Amino acid sequence: MPRLLSAWRRAARSPRRDRDGPKDALSPHERRELAAGVRRLSAGLTRERELAGARYLDEPRLLGAYLLFYWPISYAQAREALGELPRRPRTALDLGSGPGPMAFAALDAGASEATCADRSKPALAMARTLAMESGESLATREWEPSRPLPEGRFDLVVMGHLLNELFASAKDKTERRAALLRQAVSRLNPGGTLLVLEPALRETSRGLLEVRDALVAAGLAIRAPCLYRGGCPALSRPSDWCHAERPWRRPKVVEELARAAGLHKEALKMSYLAVAPEGEGWSEQPAGRLFRIVSEPLEGKGRRRYIGCGAEGRVGLALQEKHRSAGNAAFFSLRRGEVISLTDTEQKGDGLSLDDRTRVELVARAGRPILVG
Repeated sequence: MPRLLSAWRRAARSPRRDRDGPKDALSPHERRELAAGVRRLSAGLTRERELAGARYLDEPRLLGAYLLFYWPISYAQAREALGELPRRPRTALDLGSGPGPMAFAALDAGASEATCADRSKPALAMARTLAMESGESLATREWEPSRPLPEGRFDLVVMGHLLNELFASAKDKTERRAALLRQAVSRLNPGGTLLVLEPALRETSRGLLEVRDALVAAGLAIRAPCLYRGGCPALSRPSDWCHAERPWRRPKVVEELARAAGLHKEALKMSYLAVAPEGEGWSEQPAGRLFRIVSEPLEGKGRRRYIGCGAEGRVGLALQEKHRSAGNAAFFSLRRGEVISLTDTEQKGDGLSLDDRTRVELVARAGRPILVG
């Protein structure tokens, strides 16, 4: 955050004066100005969505608001998703990068070089400024989604909160979005990953799942979070969607701006897909009946219930408190995104009933890869 603050102040020509307080904190004037930008971005990208697809990062006030509020959030989301990949990337391409939060997340996750590609010259200039301050190896390229992808091959191609802003009014938006992702997949080295992150809104999450199904139908495999290999079962009901949620300790500046803008950012929420290169199949999984927890705990009288998604599809998993045992105790403290294995369940209604014979084993925590062997 001090690096982001310093870069923004230089770009905004907003020198910090001694009477304004600590250099790593916002002055009242800065807080008011940035909070106004954050409110505009939030409304324009999540409510009315008139900014979706617009060149909002070319506007200095909105670029500053993005840098000090959404940049840390996007960076943290990317670090969480990158934690699930089977290998560390060495080279990364960040498409629709803005000022580069995804690229810097890849660098901090082990990449030795990264390329930011975006149409906003001010955003790319800000990414270069941040790289110079940190000594990172970062290249920038001007790029429009209508143009060919930057040349080169990469271990990681990442698209952060970009896809939902593309082709939004087109009748064939799913097909066009899937075609762009397939172009990105073609830039991957063997063993690489295309990582797509989207907002955790119902509309944007379901849009990503529709693109996922188009990719799966074309023969591509999903590294994470999916355990189910067919058409996404969350799309069978219009009220369902799939997103991740992670606990997060917010930086002080982000907390201040959230409070000033009237927003709630206590946890990281996102929808994401990690797609394997063409020709590489689905990842090997440990033996057993695996389910990823895709809901918060659903409390009932004397029982705990979750929605799980695995090879059998999307099902309810329920265990009554009276059936708690040493073998199933882990069920009562699960978090969204964790992967478990189950034994000895009973089909009941549209879900599975667990009892004192059931063994519940935690296979992978949220944000961690599923290990085999």
